[in-house]
Amino acid sequence: MIVSLLTRPRWFDLGVPRDPCCIVSVRLGIFLEHARFPSSSPLFSCAFSLLRCGGFWFFGRSAASSSEEAMAGFWKRRSPFDCNSDHLHCTSVSVLPWPSFLHPRRRVVRIHPETMSDEEREEKELDLSSPEVVTKYKSAAEIVNKALQLVLSECKPKAKIVDICEKSDSFIREQSGNMYKNVKKKIERGVAFPTCISVNNTVCHFSPLASDETVLEEGDILKIDMGCHIDGFIAVVAHTHVLKDGPVTGRQADVIAAANTAAEVALRLVRPGRKNKDVTDAIQKVAAAYDCKIVEGVLSHQLKQFVIDGNKVVLSISNPETRVDDAEFEENEVYAIDIVTSTGEGKPKLLDEKQTTIYKRAVDKNYHLKMKASRFIFSEISQKFPIMPFTARALEEKRARLGLLECVNHDLLQPYPVLHEKPGDCVAHIKFTVLLMPNGSDRITSHPLQDLQPSKTIDDPEIKAWLALGTKTKKKGGGKKKKGKKGDKAEESTEAEPMDESRE
Repeated sequence: MIVSLLTRPRWFDLGVPRDPCCIVSVRLGIFLEHARFPSSSPLFSCAFSLLRCGGFWFFGRSAASSSEEAMAGFWKRRSPFDCNSDHLHCTSVSVLPWPSFLHPRRRVVRIHPETMSDEEREEKELDLSSPEVVTKYKSAAEIVNKALQLVLSECKPKAKIVDICEKSDSFIREQSGNMYKNVKKKIERGVAFPTCISVNNTVCHFSPLASDETVLEEGDILKIDMGCHIDGFIAVVAHTHVLKDGPVTGRQADVIAAANTAAEVALRLVRPGRKNKDVTDAIQKVAAAYDCKIVEGVLSHQLKQFVIDGNKVVLSISNPETRVDDAEFEENEVYAIDIVTSTGEGKPKLLDEKQTTIYKRAVDKNYHLKMKASRFIFSEISQKFPIMPFTARALEEKRARLGLLECVNHDLLQPYPVLHEKPGDCVAHIKFTVLLMPNGSDRITSHPLQDLQPSKTIDDPEIKAWLALGTKTKKKGGGKKKKGKKGDKAEESTEAEPMDESRE
């Protein structure tokens, strides 16, 4: 068995350089993955030393993501193995590698940058400069927009929330599964974020287990949230809908209008050359104009291939307790702009940990789990959901309840808690995916709002100026010039795409 593991073929298709040291490192990595023996043994020490000398970490059944913190730990030669354990047990171990290669069996090969050619390094940094990448983002967006429309058609009084969530996730899996079926290279695709329907003062992440009996009622204000990915290129959307016929009025209309207007302003300010702080300040000002609050703790993240929460972020609200690095938006980046507004204080609380059902694998953490149920569940998660957030509904429910707790307690899973404002508060949620293309910002996920009749109006001239900005940038020179409009600036000319305020 040892011989077969050390001579296992088929790794050159991953782009591994044809260097003897690299080949040995990869094969030793395969061996270490399958082996289980005392870490103090000479065989382990020899194999592990050779593996490090080759510039490789190879282990686990996780998939690739990007994390500067994890990468820093990698280059510090921090051992990915459980140092406190008497035995090596690689099924509970993983690290965030970059650049990396995703094998069909979800094994990850880490290649030392010095062994990569410039061509290979450039190939792995896929962004919107590649037409194929743009197509995959837009394909995922098309699916998620249709799924949102399906959910809205199913939202009726007395409908069970879990049934609607399951129908939406099944639709996303089916539609994404029908794409790229006839390609040689296997492409990962499916749900990027489980469908959530959070009602009234519930802020986010409510995606109940199959046994939950919660139903919708007339007049509920619903926050619908979901995501889809094609080959790791993610499109997410969140939409707010009031379960009633006719126009939405009163504070419900105010809070939805606040979230929508803030989202429209953010769309116009998230452009190359602008700072993330500009967006934070603007959306807070918009919410205040509607006498609403931006909900604390909500972050808008940069999206990358297989990365739903990139390190470039936009804070929804700035305060001394929450700080992020200043960042500048750049061309060919993708962002998930996430806006949550409330008629309350905007300081949601976790009321019941048992309501949490959505988790994401923290691939930069490792721990040797003690409970058999935990190891079983974690193995299932690593195989089925190595990268994207998932719902516990997709796991065996009895074992999941036992095993998830230990995984969360030791930081192997990142929970997405169900948060609540105070009873009686209205909460709205708008989220969209935007591509920062060379010709301007392209919002690829959205759904029309209901007829809103808010009690507040926008009178602030600065907010009106933001809303009057276009989202498409005219290229100077080249091609035929169109007749200019009054007010066009020479420095940054944009097509006039002011926000349509007729819905409010």
